[in-house]
This record gives sequence, structure tokens and C-alpha cells, in this order.
Amino acid sequence: MSSSYNNNSLRSKSIFSNRNILLAGIAWAVAALLYFLLFSAKIPGANGVETRAEWYVIGTNIFEALAYLGAGILCLRNWRSPQIVSSRNVWLAIAIGMLSYFLGGIFFGYTEIILKEEPDVSIGDVFFVLTYISLGVGMILAVASRRINLEKWQWLIVSAIGVFGSLVAWWISMQQTTPTELLAAILNWFYVVSDVVLLIIATTLLLAFWGGRVAQSWRMIAAAAFSLYIADMWFKFAQGPSYQSGDILEVFWVFSGVLFGMGAVLEHDASLSRTRRERGRKRA
Repeated sequence: MSSSYNNNSLRSKSIFSNRNILLAGIAWAVAALLYFLLFSAKIPGANGVETRAEWYVIGTNIFEALAYLGAGILCLRNWRSPQIVSSRNVWLAIAIGMLSYFLGGIFFGYTEIILKEEPDVSIGDVFFVLTYISLGVGMILAVASRRINLEKWQWLIVSAIGVFGSLVAWWISMQQTTPTELLAAILNWFYVVSDVVLLIIATTLLLAFWGGRVAQSWRMIAAAAFSLYIADMWFKFAQGPSYQSGDILEVFWVFSGVLFGMGAVLEHDASLSRTRRERGRKRA
């Protein structure tokens, strides 16, 4: 009985190893890309208006939701681990952001698919706002936990990307009609400003954590923030009376969730390796 239990336990651990989780994340991102590429085309409806098939839109929501749910769970694993290299509060904040985005996407999809309404302002926005606040806090804590000593050219890169990101966000905002409702207008600018702030923090993280095995996780986090920015800016650009979820660039939302999860896995793996090395030195 004991032997059987141990074999099952070892098999379970091997299935959910960090390597397998990383491979699953890559497979999920590739599957999502193929899904968007193959089925995102609009088809003429009964009234002659071109729309995307409802099953396709449901599928995009599933890809996105599971990516963020998985990322949230993996970040919570880091938060619970006493061996994690970075501050556990960093991963708790990011986990809250991931799970909040998961819930926000569920409400967004319910409003659009089930209720057949435009989700300009919905309950989902409560969770989306919490997402940006939590991600901002987590990434700022990550920067604060490491002494920032960037070269002048690196600060120039941060400044250039910040200016470029701001100009793109401003240009897209100017192309759109400003929402007449006060709450919708406030949320609109909150998301724009938050995207730019996260972009700047992500660039700083990318440069500050460059080099070393532990840095790999923060490269993934930075890439996730860039993906979130791309998807959000496209969503804002594409919004209009005829907007419908499922445009090809919205796959970057899936990429963002997958990359946040991969960042958490790489951090967990590096932390375990570091612990093993320290134990080996003590034995020696």
C-alpha cells in the first residue's frame, strides 16, 4: 500500500513538474494563436451583417480565462513557498491581479455573449481595476526589492519607451469618441494611464533584472506586461459600434496570462535550485 502511494505521488509530481508546466504554457499559447488565426474571420449573418461565430467568441474567452486562472494559481504557489527568492508579497499581489483578471473576463464574456449587451461598463470593470492596481503594486515591490542602478543609456531606453507608449495611447484615445458617461470616461483614462505605467515599470524590471537565472522570470513578467499593453491598445483602437471580441491581436491577452504564469514557474524553479545548492554547500 505504502509503495503504491509513493509511486502515485512521484508520478503526480512528475506530471506537474516545472518543466511540464512550462511546456503546457507554450502549447496553450500556440493553440490559442492557431485558433485565432484559423477562425477569427467574420462570416455573413442572416441579416447580411458580418459577425464572428458565437462558438468562436466563447472559445477565445476560454483560452483567455484559463491562461489567467493558471497564472494566478502558479503565483499563489510562489507566495506560499518559503524558499522563493523574490518577496512573497510580490507574488501575492501579482496573483491577486491574475485572479481578478480571470473574474473580470468571466463577467465581460457573460455580458457580451449571454446578455448580448455592450460591456462598456460592467461588474467586470471592478476586477479589471483591481488587476491593474495589484499588478502595479507587485511590480513596484519587485523593483523596490532590488537596488536600481541603471546606466544612463538604460534610463534613456526606459524614457523612450515611456514616451512612445504614451504617444501611442494618446493617439488612439484621440481617434475614439470620448464616452459620454462620467464613469465610462474615468475608466477609459484609468486603463490608458495604467497600461503606460505598467509598460514603464516592465521596461525598468527588464533592464534591472538582466542577467542570471533568476532574471529569466522577470523577463517573462516584462514580456507579459508588453503583451497586455498591445492587447489593450488594440482593444481601445478597435472599439466602436460594430466591435465584436475575437480580433487577432486579442491573442496577446492569452499570451500575457501565459507569460505571467511562465514567469512564476521560472522563479519557483530557480528558487528550488538555489535551495539545493545551499544545502549542498552546508553538507560539504
